[in-house]
Amino acid sequence: MALKTRGEAIFEIVNYFLLSIVIVACLLPLLNIAAKSFSSEAYVLAGEIFIWPKGFSVQAYEIVLGSRRFWTSFGNTVFITVVGTALNTTLTIFAGYALSRKRLRGQSVIMFLFIFSMLFSGGIIPTYLIMKEVGLLNSLWALIIPGLVAPFNMIIMRLYFYNIPDSMEESAKIDGASHFRILFAIMIPLAMPSIATISLFYAVEYWNNYFDALIYLNKHSLFPLQVYLREIILNASSADVNNIDLMLNTAQESVRGATVVAATLPILVVYPFLQKHFVKGAMLGAVKQ
Repeated sequence: MALKTRGEAIFEIVNYFLLSIVIVACLLPLLNIAAKSFSSEAYVLAGEIFIWPKGFSVQAYEIVLGSRRFWTSFGNTVFITVVGTALNTTLTIFAGYALSRKRLRGQSVIMFLFIFSMLFSGGIIPTYLIMKEVGLLNSLWALIIPGLVAPFNMIIMRLYFYNIPDSMEESAKIDGASHFRILFAIMIPLAMPSIATISLFYAVEYWNNYFDALIYLNKHSLFPLQVYLREIILNASSADVNNIDLMLNTAQESVRGATVVAATLPILVVYPFLQKHFVKGAMLGAVKQ
């Protein structure tokens, strides 16, 4: 390994120092919430909890996991995330592949429309009126259909397909492969790092979305997890629990913390499985003919 210059060493030290500050700033609130969720009522009310629980207790999680509304909201969010991510990713792949082909007629016009939609939108009220006219109010599809293709993610997908050498497509055509065969047998396997990345983007967006649910949904049975989490943060007593004694003997801060942890943990578990694809995705665009 080549020796680092003094300037490079100083830059690396400063870089690690600043990144450490950012990591600590992001972790401390989460650790504080998790510590409160595992602490007993007396210590939480006394304000003695920082990043380590005191008087270890799981009563807050018994309240959260014993709530019927929590599991209903959790199921709604899982449906929205899984179905929405699958549809978004599929349509993004199709649109990105089609727009990456140089022989596509009207390619510049279609790209202009995609980019235009990134910069300008119709607004909340016109969008609400459209959703009402098509009958999507009080339906989980109202949280999925309006954003089936994100222009930014489509552009990322298009660039990955565009950077794949044309010689591979031409060789497949000589062998008699159709566009669908080329897409599924060649393009998609080569672009898996990019597909995994945009899938994670879509999944996180669907999992954390609550504003659209507040606008388009009125039934509590259709609320996603994030709306339920919002209600718990505003008023922990709104949790629908079977054991009232547990609710009376547990601090509301602990219930809020347990709800935040339960709502955040599933999406955090996905990251380690997709992390390797981010590194591959950074190298995929370096393919040259």
